[in-house]
Amino acid sequence: MSLSIPDLVSVRARHPEAVAEAAARRARRPLIGDSGRLMIVAADHPARGALGVGDRRLAMANRADLLERLCIALSRPGVDGVLATADILEDLLLLGVLENKVVMGSMNRGGLAGAVFEMDDRFTGHRAEDMARLRFDAGKLLLRIDYDDPGSLTTLESTARAIDDMAAHRLPLFVEPFISRRIDGRVSNDLSAEAVTKSIAIAAGLGGTSAYTWLKLPVTDDPDAMGEVLETSTLPTVLLGGEVGESAEEQAGAYERWRKALRLPTVQGMVVGRSLLYPAGGSVETAVDTAVGLL
Repeated sequence: MSLSIPDLVSVRARHPEAVAEAAARRARRPLIGDSGRLMIVAADHPARGALGVGDRRLAMANRADLLERLCIALSRPGVDGVLATADILEDLLLLGVLENKVVMGSMNRGGLAGAVFEMDDRFTGHRAEDMARLRFDAGKLLLRIDYDDPGSLTTLESTARAIDDMAAHRLPLFVEPFISRRIDGRVSNDLSAEAVTKSIAIAAGLGGTSAYTWLKLPVTDDPDAMGEVLETSTLPTVLLGGEVGESAEEQAGAYERWRKALRLPTVQGMVVGRSLLYPAGGSVETAVDTAVGLL
């Protein structure tokens, strides 16, 4: 079945079984391919109500536009796959652009951006059994820990059980940990070397096994400290791309921080989202190719 974006609503309404059929016939690949590195494009932000890019508050709200950008990104050489929630991944399945790509399901999206319950980040997305049924390749979860918010304890416990469930299905799980706190009511992630070190130690010890656990980590405020920070664990790691800024100087600085961190022995690749799909300047193709070049 060959579909275009305008066909998606009709197929979903008249033939919902098409999603499972597309998943069953999708050609799969190993998590780490011939390059030995991993480049994943992330698009799981909308399910947390995080639709903004820069000063554009609803930049990611247009689904057809987002899908077009994802299709472009996935077509570029060196892009290994995509991380997203069920609705987006199933659109991409129906469009046929996930053949021989790594497909990663996003698991906890309940900690809505700006909500009073943001730190109680319930698992409202993919379950391990869903990803096994759909033949997806890995999962991802967000683990923000605020020492002053009891909701973080619920998230910690749920994270441990998700790690166990994914390991039972022999599916890799990428854990994205932060030490966080509220500043003027808004959750802020601490990117100091000490905070990232603590987040790694906490995340690596969760669950009954770490055999299938990966870490998804930001580059610290002091990029030169990243090597020592990553000595906290032997778990394989991918870098969290994050925002790169709008000026040429900011972008060059971000790329240089990524380049340095990618040389470290536990770092296996990158997961980058809005900065590639909605670049401040230039095209999606150029932004993606630049990031791939860092690998």
